[in-house]
Amino acid sequence: MVILLTILHVIVSGFLILVVLLQTGKRADLAGAFGGGGSQTAFGARGAATLLSRLTAWSAGIFMATSLILSLMSSSASSGSGSVLDSVPVTAPATAPAATAPPAALTPAPAPAPPPAN
Repeated sequence: MVILLTILHVIVSGFLILVVLLQTGKRADLAGAFGGGGSQTAFGARGAATLLSRLTAWSAGIFMATSLILSLMSSSASSGSGSVLDSVPVTAPATAPAATAPPAALTPAPAPAPPPAN
């Protein structure tokens, strides 16, 4: 079932890409280049829904539905095993090592003595 749904999801995503790329922009005509064409409305001129816009809406809906279903199926399949943190072994906290003197090679050189005052 998951495999069939994944195949449908990939096909719908490819179809959605093609349908979106085939559409023209709202201002693709010559009047849109000079600021005309529906300047009286808030979001531009609204014509009748074309076949491409309806196909875009349907394929986007199917894409969202398959995405949601696939995510729910994957979370329910892994919910039987519990959380990832449940599989981490519980160990005692590590104790800090005792403070030791650093090696001689890493100790800073002493500051030079100030020059005698004249």
